[in-house]
Formats: sequence, C-alpha cells, structure tokens
Amino acid sequence: MVSVQTIPGFLIAGALLSVLVLVGYYRSPGRRTASDGGYASPGETATETAKPAGILRWLTTVDHKDIGLLYIFFGAAAALWGGTDAMMARTELLTAAETIWGNETYNALFTTHGITMLFFFVTPVFTGIANYFLPLLIDADDMAFPRINAIAFWLLPPAFLLVRGGLITEVFAKIVAPALGSLVDPLFALRPPSTSWTMYTPLSLAQTNPQVDLLLLGLHLSGIATVLGAINIIVTIFAERGEGVNWANLDIFSWTMLTTSGLILFAFPMLGSALIMLLLDRSFGTTFFALEGGGPLLWQHLFWFFGHPEVYILFLPATGLTSLILPKFAGRKLFGFKFIVYSTLAIGVMSFGVWAHHMFTTGMDPRIKASFMAVTIAIAVPSAVKTFNWMTTMWEGAIKLTAPMVLLIGGIGTFIVGGVTGVFLGSIPVDMAFQGTYYVVGHFHFIIMGIIAMSMLAASYYWYPILTRRMYDRRLAMAQALVLIVGVTITFTSQLLLGYLGMPRRYAEYPEQFTLLNQVSTIGAYIMMTSVTMWLVNMVQSLRTGPIVMDADVWGLKETNQFTREWQWFERQLQERRGFDRPPSDDD
Repeated sequence: MVSVQTIPGFLIAGALLSVLVLVGYYRSPGRRTASDGGYASPGETATETAKPAGILRWLTTVDHKDIGLLYIFFGAAAALWGGTDAMMARTELLTAAETIWGNETYNALFTTHGITMLFFFVTPVFTGIANYFLPLLIDADDMAFPRINAIAFWLLPPAFLLVRGGLITEVFAKIVAPALGSLVDPLFALRPPSTSWTMYTPLSLAQTNPQVDLLLLGLHLSGIATVLGAINIIVTIFAERGEGVNWANLDIFSWTMLTTSGLILFAFPMLGSALIMLLLDRSFGTTFFALEGGGPLLWQHLFWFFGHPEVYILFLPATGLTSLILPKFAGRKLFGFKFIVYSTLAIGVMSFGVWAHHMFTTGMDPRIKASFMAVTIAIAVPSAVKTFNWMTTMWEGAIKLTAPMVLLIGGIGTFIVGGVTGVFLGSIPVDMAFQGTYYVVGHFHFIIMGIIAMSMLAASYYWYPILTRRMYDRRLAMAQALVLIVGVTITFTSQLLLGYLGMPRRYAEYPEQFTLLNQVSTIGAYIMMTSVTMWLVNMVQSLRTGPIVMDADVWGLKETNQFTREWQWFERQLQERRGFDRPPSDDD
C-alpha cells in the first residue's frame, strides 16, 4: 500500500497550490471590489465598506495599495535598524584591537544585522512593491486573498520583535529597574543572539541564551508570513489577470515575482522545519543535530537548501525591477524579453541544485563537490543573459540619465563584480582558500547593496509620483545615487582585497597589517550611510513640499509607447481628482 510518506513533497505542494489557484478562479467571476480593497458581498455596496479614518484605517485595511505601503515602511524601518548594526560593527573594525563594543557585542551585531536585512528588509520591501503595483500591472482589482494579504503583513512585526527581543527587553529593563528592582531580572536574561545569521550547530545548541529560542520562533513566524504572501502572489497572477493580460504579454516584473514566489513556496517550509528541529534540540533534548543524531552537517544541508534559493528570492525581484524600469529611460523596449523570462525560470529551477557549494570545506565526497561546482558555474549563464540583454537594451538608445537610470546602471556594474567573484567562489580550490575570509563578504554585499538595494531605490524614485502624487528633488536624488555607487564600490572592493590577503571574517580583532584596508572599508560604509540619509530626507521632505504632479506622464513614456498600465491607472486617478469636465487650473 502506498502511504502518504512515499508521496514526494513537491507533488503535495503542487497539488495544494493547484487547489488554491482553482479557488481563485472560482471566486473571481462577478466580484466587485469594495473601497477597502476587499470584495463586496452579494447584497453589499462598495460605499458600505468605506475605509475608516486615521490609524484605524492602517490597522484594518485590506487594500493592496495600503498593505504594500505598510510592507515598504516596515522594510525601510528594519533596514535602518539593521544598517545601524552594520555601522556599529564597521566602527569596531576601525582598529585592529577590541576597542569599542567588545567581542560579544560584535558577534551579536553581525548576527542581528544579517538576519534583519535578509528576512525583514529585502523580502518585505519587494513584497510591498509587488502588493502595490502587481495588481495594477496585470489589471486586477486587488490581490486574490485580500484578508490573507493583511494577515501575512501583520505577522511580521511580532516576528521582528521576537528576533530583536534581547536588545528591546534590556533597554526596557534598564528604564523600569529603578521602580521595579529585582522583578526585571528575567528581562536581563535575554541577550542579543550571537550565533551568526546561519545559526550553525553545535554553537546554536550550546548557547544557553533564551533569546535564541525566541529568535527561532520569530524566524519561523516570519517564514509563515512570507509563504502566505507568496501564495497570494501566485494565485493573483494566475487567477486575477485582466482580460487583456495573458502569458504572452505579462510584464517582466510579474514574471520574476511569480518565479520568486515559487521559490519561497519550496524553500521557506524547509527552513521552518529545520528551525523547529533546532528548537526541539535546544528545549526538549531531541538529537536532530547532535552527533548521535543527524549531526551538525544535517543542519547545514537543511539550512542551505533554503539559504541558496533565498539568495535568488532576494535577487530575482531586483532583476525584474531593472528589466521593467531600465527600458523606460533607454527609450527602447526590453531586448530579448522572452530570453529574460526563460533565464528567470532557469535560475528558479537551478537555484535548488547549488546549496552544497556553501559546504565545500566540510569534507564531502569529491564527486559530490564536483557536481555542485558544475551547477554553480552553470547558474551564472542565465544571470549573464540578463546582464547582456540589459546592456543591449541601452545600446544606441536615447538614454535619459535620471536618478533611477543612474542607480540601475550602477546596480548592473556592481552585479557584474559580485557575480564574477561568485563564479570564482564556485571553483572548489578557490573556495577552499577564500571560504572563511572577507572575500565572501565582499562578493555577497556587492549584490545585496548593489543591484538589490539600487533597484529598490530606483523604483522608489520611478514610482514616487504614483505613491505620493508629488515629485522628489531630482538634484538631491542624482547626488544620492552617485554617492551610493561610490560608497558601495569603496566598501566592498576593500573587503575583496582583505579576503584576497587572507583576513578572516566574523572577528572583531584582526592582525595589524589589515588596518588600512579596514579603515577604507569603514569610510566607504560611512559614505553609504550618508547616501541613505540623503534618500530618506528627500523622500520625507518631498512628501511635505514636493511639486504636485499634474501630468501622469512624468517620464515622457508616451513618446516611446511605454506608458504602462500602472501609469494609465495613475492618469485616471488624476483625472478623477480634477474632474473630467474641465482642464486643470493653477489652483488644482
């Protein structure tokens, strides 16, 4: 008899996803969108579900645009906190000796920095962009499951508090200690975790800090939220497309979000399972990752089976934004659209076959290592397809050097550096030499702070008129883009050189001969911090005093026939605000 255990997990997941898509199809005909972003009941009118005013609106909304903004605000706040961790760590590395924060604090800083930026910055921001713009791009009324969409977001703040709880409880305990005395002692027991963001065993098992348990629970909760969001995106693209949108003319950003959501659907449950097993080992004496059980290598296999697809979960939306926005300022349509779609799908499939290149130094069978090396090098091919297509799109184009375009070009350049160094690390002998050095840190951050962060900022400028109905300060934006590119280049080129010279990562203290390059890297980090501050000031100040947008064709997209659906929607919004029966006046 065939048991449930013998059915492959991929088939079960695929069947569940098919059911959800069918539910979306079944629910879609004849539905009317209510003004809160949900769907009106058969006997209900849209005006009966109008949004409440004030903060209650944001706490109860199921409008995809509102939830998208909540995601973006949350991700930006998490980025500022995680970036503060990075700046504190880089400040410690100004000197070779332990001088400012100390080893334990330094270990906690790079742990919380990595977890915050990967789980609570990049993924939520891209999810927020998708929530706001994906329904507009595919001519949908809303996301397929508006209330699940809201639930997915509201799981993130408590998850973030669980992950960062050690610092929060310590600060709170110090504030109330004079009044409550010894009653606050349990709060001091929660210390910021120092396991590194990879949470390798046996270190994560040996640490008695109870905050590690809360960290595991918080990450598990964030994984549930991410999976819910991914399911919603998949069903929306399958079931909610407008009549004029089919697979042939689906925009490139929707293709990349569809692929990204598929990766999430298969990668995050693996992480959730591994986190639960680690929590059971820590709290209930099981032996999943103990020597007498699966051993520390089991954790690495489970974690990196999630961890390397996670890299592409972060990367693919950035390529989608680049492919969507870059042609608008090149005056040409995207070159090789189909091949960029195929390369996106290829990356999605191949990303699950490269996880063990993170484990070349663990003593695996050399034949297994060679197979992972081959796939690692092969996955560079679809990434190169994207890069060459972007460059070809710009070739002989009528390029407009706006802030979004400068950021996208800078992102492509940093991605080439990060991608090529990744190919080097895919070679077993090179990886054996550089695995534990700053070379890996430089490679990874050239992508994270390069094309990923720069595509986000480019999107924030490109769609700022839609989000706020105002225009930002263009000169400040251009300066910010250039400062960021300079900061990223200085910071992470220095780290590549440090790794090449053999400086180990994850240490607060290091040999004196590495001092100069570390100081250069820290100066570059300060330049990046300056750039982020410039962006934040521009966004906030322009929201208050920026010029009001009167013409939806802010970028002159009608001239090149690239006035896409989200801008058409924006034009209709402006017309509704002015009134259809009169031209705009100076008082509008």
